[in-house]
Amino acid sequence: MDIQKCSTDIAGARMEYLRAGSGPPLLLIHGLIGGNFCWRFNIPEFSAGHTTFAVDLPGFGESDAPVDLDCSMRAQALRLAQWMEQNHMESVDVLGASWGGGVAVLLAAMSSRVRSLVLAAPVNPWSQNGKGRVRFFSRRSGATLLRVAMPFSRPLHPVAVQRMYGERSRIPAGTVDGYSQRLLRRGRVPNIVNTLRNWDKDLSALEKSFQSVQTPALLIWGTRDTAVDIRSSEVLLQKLPASELALIEGAGHLPFEETPEEFNRLVLDFLERAPARTQTT
Repeated sequence: MDIQKCSTDIAGARMEYLRAGSGPPLLLIHGLIGGNFCWRFNIPEFSAGHTTFAVDLPGFGESDAPVDLDCSMRAQALRLAQWMEQNHMESVDVLGASWGGGVAVLLAAMSSRVRSLVLAAPVNPWSQNGKGRVRFFSRRSGATLLRVAMPFSRPLHPVAVQRMYGERSRIPAGTVDGYSQRLLRRGRVPNIVNTLRNWDKDLSALEKSFQSVQTPALLIWGTRDTAVDIRSSEVLLQKLPASELALIEGAGHLPFEETPEEFNRLVLDFLERAPARTQTT
């Protein structure tokens, strides 16, 4: 499989992304601490039938990380909408995980180019998990603590990754180092702080956006997810009229890494069925 490393300039920020395969376009949007690295077990399967794009959003992964960059969900969705327009993508399937799931919903609300959505435990206003930590680290004292502690945080990374998995025995080799390398890059702390300071505003925008998203959607949740409350999926099923829910038993917050075979099967089955669905405009 040939994976091309590409880059482009979006609104003055360089965005790195991977491109693989051929066929209908499929866009992969990572979570808050991730990057295209997150999709290393999914791209080979997806690219067999889709032109697969795995982005490092500006401020994350290996993309530009200027300290004054707007890293809100809305800003990232606007960048992706511009990128799709620049590349003349008329109909794109979008897969977003966690924070990237929120970006995907905002993107679908603002762009008619999104044909379908796959949302893996997407951040949403109806999950209370982690809101206290977000508020703390978005304040001056919390942001200062992040700036001081982040360069010395590597010993804590294995614990953080373990909490994202339902079964720690399923953590692939190299996973902790992969996340550590991306988290400790220069400029990452100001970008994360900016994201957190926009959190409440983004959640408010998300709540309104769900009302206008009519694209077919698949929600995927691990039953041991402790990051985004699985009970919020019940609200999302009501907010997204053409949606369905798939649960992966025993998986945590990163089922695309922890149980990639089952995750890939669910996604590809949904994408195969999605074209037959009617889309309300």
